[in-house]
Amino acid sequence: MRRREFLAGGTALLALPLAGCAHPPVVLDMEKATPDRIADERSLAPDPGSEEYEVVAAAAEAGENESVTRSHRNDLFYDTDTVRVNNTVYEVSETPIETTEVTEYELHIDFNPDDATATRGEIAYTDLPQADKELLDIVVTDESKRTVDGVDITVNYGTAAEAGDSVFVPDPQYDILVYNGDRYRVTVTSQQSTRTTYRYDVTTVADSVGAFVDRIREQYRFTLSGLSAAERDVVDDAIEGGYFEESEAFQSVAERFRAYDALSRSDSYGTWLVRYESTEYLAYIEW
Repeated sequence: MRRREFLAGGTALLALPLAGCAHPPVVLDMEKATPDRIADERSLAPDPGSEEYEVVAAAAEAGENESVTRSHRNDLFYDTDTVRVNNTVYEVSETPIETTEVTEYELHIDFNPDDATATRGEIAYTDLPQADKELLDIVVTDESKRTVDGVDITVNYGTAAEAGDSVFVPDPQYDILVYNGDRYRVTVTSQQSTRTTYRYDVTTVADSVGAFVDRIREQYRFTLSGLSAAERDVVDDAIEGGYFEESEAFQSVAERFRAYDALSRSDSYGTWLVRYESTEYLAYIEW
């Protein structure tokens, strides 16, 4: 986690009782700006294999003549429409085109049931189809020591189509799962849910991350110069590990930043791309 990202968490992260530490009233944090870090401020780089990655890659391959669609409870790109895939930067259009009612299923596991006698049947974990293992691997291996009264873990299986060849959804074939000799009770419930079908189209913004970053620099980067000694001390501290003191020098530096367009900004914080003494920085400020 980068220092700036931690600080940006504000109260939510720093509300923990960390030896009496409190969130500082102001923050200036400056870290050297690599091309990837600059691109991260204005775009999303999803991991290969993630849903975001696969959707954009498919839309890019489909081109203008075909549509890529996805059905889900929620939109996928809710906080950005600029995405980097295979070193190409795309603007993504996510358009809702249809809403339908579907049945979704949840699987509930009791790791210490009062009665572990099977009524439908029992199945060893090693005999589960891959569809079930993909959903249960982490739950069973990491959470099976959790032993509260009743249901210990609930796993969302989605729709019957999404569950694939599951032996539990939509029609449970077993109600006891055996793992390393332990017997877990399994139950399945269903509920109605709304699903929206989204259409995805992409437009190329830049043919490379480097070209994308050059455009960001041209639009947002400015040079920080002509500082007083007190202002220079604030900036130097921000580079070394962060500046956190309310002072006239801090407010003066903050005003200098606020005079320029930010990569991102709210009423009380923002991130800027700045050049200072021949080095490029990403500067995060809270005021």
